[in-house]
Amino acid sequence: MPPHQPVLFEEALASLNVKANGVYIDCTFGRGGHSAGVLQQLGESGRLLAFDRDIEAINSHQAQQLLLDERFSLHHASFAELAKAVEQLGYFGQIDGVLMDLGVSSPQLDSAERGFSFLRDGPLDMRMDTSQGITAAQYLAQVAEQDLIKVLFEYGEERFARRIARAIVEQRQKQPLQTTLQLAKLIEDCVPFKDKYKHPATRSFQAIRIEINQELEQVKAVLKQSVEVLVPGGRLVVIAFHSLEDRIVKRFIRSESGHKHDPGKLPIKEQDIAKGLLKKVGKSIRAQQQEIKQNPRARSAIMRVAEKI
Repeated sequence: MPPHQPVLFEEALASLNVKANGVYIDCTFGRGGHSAGVLQQLGESGRLLAFDRDIEAINSHQAQQLLLDERFSLHHASFAELAKAVEQLGYFGQIDGVLMDLGVSSPQLDSAERGFSFLRDGPLDMRMDTSQGITAAQYLAQVAEQDLIKVLFEYGEERFARRIARAIVEQRQKQPLQTTLQLAKLIEDCVPFKDKYKHPATRSFQAIRIEINQELEQVKAVLKQSVEVLVPGGRLVVIAFHSLEDRIVKRFIRSESGHKHDPGKLPIKEQDIAKGLLKKVGKSIRAQQQEIKQNPRARSAIMRVAEKI
């Protein structure tokens, strides 16, 4: 059992249906919890390819330990580049299972320097890949007010989006926001109603992080590519932590299952109807109460599984 056990660990491995000689992908290596579990179930001829945007994950102690295993390879890349990377590695169309654990990882949240947490003071960064792109501070210093309202409302489902965006724009005219606690306090001060169970900055931090990292567009891209790289009978296993991501996953599996285009009453032959490439496997899976007690983050996790036809 790996030292760091991610959410829905046992359920994810069971859903992957790992074969000893199979080839598998961990799209979100993190600190290697899922990867270690897959490697335990692989035989000598099995292979595991892992990806992560975060250079800290690539350089972590857990990664270095697993890289001693010749069956394992780890790549610093966004999973939105999955198809290209798998083709270059010579495994296109040969993958037996693709696993994704979406969203921000616990090590990212726990590191104040990364700027993901509104509970720890650090630079307003929020980039999953710190080698490229603009920081959250740079984004907030230049984004148009109307664009920020849209991001906060759509990605954070924040009902006080207008009020928060206006406060950010007014603040940057005096002095640009530089730290996480500066932003968190600004939001807390301008939100009129407080949720007893949720910090006022929760939704805004989520929204800005999603925008900075283009997370939803990345998920859409990797879902499509995962079907392309899978072998028939291969499994797609996705764990999401908020409704926006889960909605994308749910709709994708539905759209790729059964008849993609129903012609209704048109006189058209059955063989002319485009069929999806996936079949849904079971119902969505959530963490049990025992796991939630040990790891509160598991409360919002939802896992969906599909199989390539």
